[in-house]
Amino acid sequence: MLTTRHPALILLICLGGAASLAGSIEAASAQAVTPPLPGPAAADAGLLTLTIFLKHDESQTLDEINDRLRRQHFYDTFPPQGVEVLAWNVLMGVGQVVTLRFPAERLREVNRAIEKTAWGGYRTEFYPTYDYRPTASKEREGLPSAFK
Repeated sequence: MLTTRHPALILLICLGGAASLAGSIEAASAQAVTPPLPGPAAADAGLLTLTIFLKHDESQTLDEINDRLRRQHFYDTFPPQGVEVLAWNVLMGVGQVVTLRFPAERLREVNRAIEKTAWGGYRTEFYPTYDYRPTASKEREGLPSAFK
């Protein structure tokens, strides 16, 4: 039991707790009404999409980078056979961005291909990614045509 010489303080604490409880109940009911977002298509189940930044090592010329990649068999090894290339783009001033799709159990194989053949020519960054288009389309359905 709370005891204090300031009864108004006890009242404020109790009212604050009630307001917090009411806010929690309201938030919980709002979450229950929110429809679930679409999941991955059945054909994509178990597949991982990975975006890899291959950043140029600016201490080397492009010819030096390409020579090193050839010596390390980069283009023979990457991507591993059977890994789907969704996109392979050049970002001027940065390097290349490659987006792959493959079964999740092949992640180590993809990582090892990069470690063995790309390092030294590129600095690498890896980002697990997913296709946001179905969700974005659903979110935009209710917008006025000027925003679509």
